[in-house]
Amino acid sequence: MRRYLVAGNWKLNMGPAAGRALAAEVAELLKGRTLRGDALVCPPFLTIPAVGEVADGNPLLLGSQNCADKAQGAYTGEVSVEMLKEAGVQYVIIAHSERREYQKETDDLFVRKINLILEAGLKAIFCFGEVLEERQSGRAEEVVRAQLTGVLPRLENANAYNLVLAYEPVWAIGTGETATPEIAQQMHAFTRGVVAELMGEEVAGYMRILYGGSCKPGNARELIGLPDVDGGLIGGAALKAADFVGIIDGAEASLD
Repeated sequence: MRRYLVAGNWKLNMGPAAGRALAAEVAELLKGRTLRGDALVCPPFLTIPAVGEVADGNPLLLGSQNCADKAQGAYTGEVSVEMLKEAGVQYVIIAHSERREYQKETDDLFVRKINLILEAGLKAIFCFGEVLEERQSGRAEEVVRAQLTGVLPRLENANAYNLVLAYEPVWAIGTGETATPEIAQQMHAFTRGVVAELMGEEVAGYMRILYGGSCKPGNARELIGLPDVDGGLIGGAALKAADFVGIIDGAEASLD
């Protein structure tokens, strides 16, 4: 059975003091619980050390929203995988739709970053998904296949343990459009089929695929309970401890 993963992406929110307080509140709400899946928070770079004082893996894990595509050198403003590892990071998000849109990041860059992450013994969360125009023109599956094909076959030593996928229905974020559970399951099943083609049936069977749409406490059980949805990449709801833990509760309930 695949363990669920509920990953909170804090984006450009929470300085060190506020981030530590939020992580401490989440940890307190989870105190004494043995989760049947994994709970992860991904703060901004500057906040990672403060959150790491609380997110010690028991049960809250620590992640990063990005990393450099170089190991070291004259790259002003960058943060390397080894630096993140030293700070206690276990997961790194790569290729988020906002990085694709605002920083114009490419498949070549994603491949370099993920290979460095895996080489360091950390886990990567690789994001992908179609935008509104692509969904409306009936090209959703074509776009998703291209995004997966452009990266997965080029990864070194990737497997179902160190690589997590996250499907983002970008067209449903802030547009008024709705990604239904049926759409989520259809796209996740399609994704798993593409992974089987690229990496083999066994890897596809164990690969965790997260849903990066609007997952909330009220719909978490239904979404994460879908056959091919293995958790969520959570944005806004991850900034409130009660909401984030409510999603984890939904994930737990989906296993009952």
